[in-house]
Amino acid sequence: MPEEHQGTRRSARRQWAWIAAAVVAVAAVVTTIVVVAPHGGTGPDADPTASGRDVVARKTAEQAFPGGLAHQPVDENQPGLRERQARAAGHEDTAAQIARIADQPIATWLTNTSRSETRSTIRAVVRNAERQQATPVFVLYTVPDRDCGSYSKGGTTDDAYLPWVRSAVRAMAGSGAVVLVEPDAIAQIQNCERIRDSRLPLLRKAVDALTGHGLTVYLDGGNENRVPTATMADWLRQAGVDEVQGFFTNVSNFYRVDQERAYADELADAIGGDPHFVIDVSRNGQGWRGTWCNPEGAGLGQAPHVTGGSSRLDALLWVKTPGLSDGTCNGGPAAGQWWESYALALVENRKRD
Repeated sequence: MPEEHQGTRRSARRQWAWIAAAVVAVAAVVTTIVVVAPHGGTGPDADPTASGRDVVARKTAEQAFPGGLAHQPVDENQPGLRERQARAAGHEDTAAQIARIADQPIATWLTNTSRSETRSTIRAVVRNAERQQATPVFVLYTVPDRDCGSYSKGGTTDDAYLPWVRSAVRAMAGSGAVVLVEPDAIAQIQNCERIRDSRLPLLRKAVDALTGHGLTVYLDGGNENRVPTATMADWLRQAGVDEVQGFFTNVSNFYRVDQERAYADELADAIGGDPHFVIDVSRNGQGWRGTWCNPEGAGLGQAPHVTGGSSRLDALLWVKTPGLSDGTCNGGPAAGQWWESYALALVENRKRD
């Protein structure tokens, strides 16, 4: 074979060898990318953000609240109890006013540190909701050092909290319930230095316990004019908002819907991954009244309802039970106690369509 032909053959073999090596290298890179890419980034149940975080697929409002909002059972409806007492005493006008509160779907707060009694409450509420073919809404409210020792102080001990959460989850599992996790637990980090390092890891573990049981979960998003949006977004990510439906705002507070919705949309954008949110409208009928604690002139907000699902706002809820005191401020009884004169004032000042 002529020498120049042999050189040509050798050159061709070298070129093919280089091409083969390049193909192998590219294949290795692609394999590595597929292996290390976030699982949620390509699966049907995830919505990866630009940062590559695993983000659960958010439900529509209808999926989050199938059948709409369930009413509480009689034994859990505190305004209903007061209405019946007023009627029994012959105070029909008072009873009729309180009925404007009692007849609405209100969230059930789980504040009892007893696991067995908490499970009993959950099961009663779930059975009642099943009869209505509607969605029960629960509020977990036993986080250690609750309210940082203020009016609503209490909660479990540090080592009892997660077992309490897991016990509650076992009672809720498969019910399709909506769960609001610890109002004020994240926002209060802003002004309670001693919980700064422990609160978010604890809530993250609570989120882990709540996921995978057919529940729809929202975390504490505070409210406008409280925590800088970027800070709250970071705290929510640390607490596990990427694993749940989203966050709630305005719980036990008084800001108007338009204000809170603008804040919530801004917060959702800062978080990324399209988290949804719900807003407490139980007492915001007259807007902010200058204080969060039993303000004068406050009124019931609009009736709670699930939205049409055209935005990230899933529902307007009555989370705080109207008529229960915020604490011993402005003449009120202890936090969580019924205050009839305040309840009647809320009805009188209610938002009218």
